[in-house]
Amino acid sequence: MVFSSFPFLWIFLPIVLTGAILTQKKGSNLFLLVMSLLFYAWGEPKYIVLLLLTISLNYACGLLIDRQNNTRQRKLLTAIAVTGNVLLLGYFKYFNFFAESLNSLLHSEFIPLRKISLPIGISFYTFQAISYIVDLYRGTIVVQRSWTDLALYISFFPQLIAGPIVKYKDISDSLHNRTLTLDKTVLGLKRFCFGMAKKVLLANTLGYAVDEILSHPINDLSALLCWTAAVFYTLQIYFDFSGYSDMAIGLANVFGFTFRENFNLPYISTSIREFWRRWHISLSTWFRDYLYIPLGGNRKGTVRTGINLLIVFFTTGLWHGAQWNFVAWGMFHGFFLILERFVPSKKQNSRINTILSHVYTMFVVCIGWVLFRADNLSMAAAQLKQMFKLTDTGNWNFSEIVDPLTILIFIISILLSFGFGSQITEYLRKKHPTMSEILGGTVAIGCLFLSIVMLANAAHNPFIYFRF
Repeated sequence: MVFSSFPFLWIFLPIVLTGAILTQKKGSNLFLLVMSLLFYAWGEPKYIVLLLLTISLNYACGLLIDRQNNTRQRKLLTAIAVTGNVLLLGYFKYFNFFAESLNSLLHSEFIPLRKISLPIGISFYTFQAISYIVDLYRGTIVVQRSWTDLALYISFFPQLIAGPIVKYKDISDSLHNRTLTLDKTVLGLKRFCFGMAKKVLLANTLGYAVDEILSHPINDLSALLCWTAAVFYTLQIYFDFSGYSDMAIGLANVFGFTFRENFNLPYISTSIREFWRRWHISLSTWFRDYLYIPLGGNRKGTVRTGINLLIVFFTTGLWHGAQWNFVAWGMFHGFFLILERFVPSKKQNSRINTILSHVYTMFVVCIGWVLFRADNLSMAAAQLKQMFKLTDTGNWNFSEIVDPLTILIFIISILLSFGFGSQITEYLRKKHPTMSEILGGTVAIGCLFLSIVMLANAAHNPFIYFRF
């Protein structure tokens, strides 16, 4: 079940909201857990057992770690729990990938492939479980003794399928002390409507154009169309994923929880380092806290810092998918992060320097998304080659594939990705607070209405990050 679907909007959400209001004094966590498991079972009924196994494994290991006073025993139990989580994720997501890679290297069927389908959301809920165990070992949180409450933390439906990755310490208080208020509900529903508009009106429209362009043989496309596909996808993936995060954060608000922001206008960045502080914040901070810093971070010299960055971004790429193009995408970003860290940059804060830095950053990010979207490295290489064939006019005209509505959506997307909407909202909030509230509510209702109209005509409405 996806947020931008009629079963969710007209059946699931009203039932859950009504039930949460009726049970908020007692039994709310159990009710939300049951509904979250039903939400997951809607799309992955056979893998509900795997989710429950993950919950139970981490619940039991958490209790055992808490009971140990011996540091060595605590470390061993933590290692067992983390290894168990990684093995479950590794088997379902990477077994065939590594088998294919090894078989290709050996030119034989050394390891037979298996029919394994990827459980939805496994990358997200596994990372949440690992963060709980590691933070418990570090002593930064208190053990959760209720299986129901820990299960709700790991499987809460707003973030279960595609994040954001929520740390236990950020919502531990809300598991026991929260209230549903009209203000929070209205605020959350407005955020949900804006997120759905990002997904349905912007990301889907740009996505249709990208799919249409790249459905043609790459060699038949002009450099302009190949660049158009790359730029459109750059905007599509941002509004698709940030739209989902907005919906998740809004829904969490409705039910009394507060999730941290997952995006902060990443496309205004003037360096790749800044980009990763603004893009998919919950994932980048997870890798910082649970991989980069434990590896030594930047505390063990220049060479070791570079190696740590490469390890982190190799893993970041692999986390996104069991394909070499994802690994290449991660290493591509890792290379530029190392370059920025060790190559001295000019400190002038001139306007021209800021513009050039922004152009460089967006060029790198856009090229990276070509690697990310392609089915394999060969297809990525073919598109990149065409993008720089500036003398090749191709067999398709731009106007035959990209219509005026898509161009309008593209312009709106550019403005919003640079924070234009946020600036207007902030100005109205400060200068005309009453008008800001009325206008915000009106725009939210308009976004909801237009999104529903678009959904009624949509044949395909997936979220990009569902496959991770």
